Amino acid sequence: MKLCMIGTGYVGLVSGVCFSDLGNDVICVDKDLSKINDLKDGKIPIYEPGLDELVKKNIKNHRLNFSTDLKNSVKKSDIIFICVGTPTKKGGSSADLTQVFGVAKELSKTINKYKIIITKSTVPVTTGDEIEKILLKKINKNKFSVISNPEFLREGEAIRDFIYPDRVVVGSNDKKSSRILKNLYTPLITKGAKYINTSRRAAELIKYASNAFLATKITFINELANLCEKTNINVDDISIGMGLDQRIGSRFLRAGPAYGGSCFPKDTKAITSTADKFSTNLSVIKSVIKSNENRSELLLKRVYQMLNNKVKNKKISFLGVTFKANTDDMRDSSSLTMIPALSKKGAFIRYFDPTGYKKEFKKFKNVTYAKSISRCLEKTDLVIIHTEWNDFKSLDFLKLIKNKKINIYDMRNLYTPNKMTNRDIKYYSVGRG
Repeated sequence: MKLCMIGTGYVGLVSGVCFSDLGNDVICVDKDLSKINDLKDGKIPIYEPGLDELVKKNIKNHRLNFSTDLKNSVKKSDIIFICVGTPTKKGGSSADLTQVFGVAKELSKTINKYKIIITKSTVPVTTGDEIEKILLKKINKNKFSVISNPEFLREGEAIRDFIYPDRVVVGSNDKKSSRILKNLYTPLITKGAKYINTSRRAAELIKYASNAFLATKITFINELANLCEKTNINVDDISIGMGLDQRIGSRFLRAGPAYGGSCFPKDTKAITSTADKFSTNLSVIKSVIKSNENRSELLLKRVYQMLNNKVKNKKISFLGVTFKANTDDMRDSSSLTMIPALSKKGAFIRYFDPTGYKKEFKKFKNVTYAKSISRCLEKTDLVIIHTEWNDFKSLDFLKLIKNKKINIYDMRNLYTPNKMTNRDIKYYSVGRG
């Protein structure tokens, strides 16, 4: 099939590349010329394991193309995916749909024969209705179908998630587009993916409901970790005991920092905002948002306690600063709260992340990027393991740190307390009493 992906951010690029690898002809469109030129040369703007190889492979096989020409790309394609950003509105909690509706207006000027228009972007309930209204101002109803087809890709595991999805959700209000979409996804369905055909509004809500529930699981285990610390219980035991219950499951039950990234923070806010518009109070999700917002401050207080409230001139090392491993995504990472706060209190901070230097910390003079783990840990007063990269899971801290006493705050519980029993190591973790 001939596909057009509008937007080459995380969703559009990964989905477009994977569709091309399934044998489809794909054009990825973006108005950023320099980005498109880089992609044509095989240069990837995001960190996602395995993506660069797939890009180069499918460019070579002439199934994957990149362009800034929206009009021409749409004319060449049968199915149009809208994959632009839907960030939280500044000063509010609802989703900013400016880019989505902007694309819809452009499409209304371009479509001259039947096209399937799909929202891959995460959008609130009734967004598809609004897109349809925009198109109907200039196009006959028989020339298009608007579908909701949300993505469920995890950063760092996106390619596997695309190829082996738990489910494919297609929200369509007509049989013709449903039939075509099922055909498009047949290679994934034959590998075991559950195909769910539902209404467009239901598909839109499924995405938000899924992310809100996962955010709730993270927040739930983090709150239990607080109780475990007060009652001398190991939260890992709680996670295992709960996770073995098939009704609950083990995933997303690991205590640690606040959830972050491109989805959970904005999507939990957006679903509560949508509910408010329909006079429905999603009190559980609102509580989750509040608890998560407080999480970084709570962890900061514990850092202060570890340093006996003497933060000024202390040397603090951060291992990892992205919101999770296997991604370069800094959006809503708890490091964006913790590092500036420690910096303002006069601490000297070095950080190492496998994805390199982060411009987010450029304005802080006492925050520096270290090019290696060993450089990051030189003469440090406190090591904070912030992100669960494999690089940090088997470190010999006694060899790396020459201090007589080593203080480690393992915010991801990568190590077990019994392995950190050396008299020269003071080890702190999350929710372990």
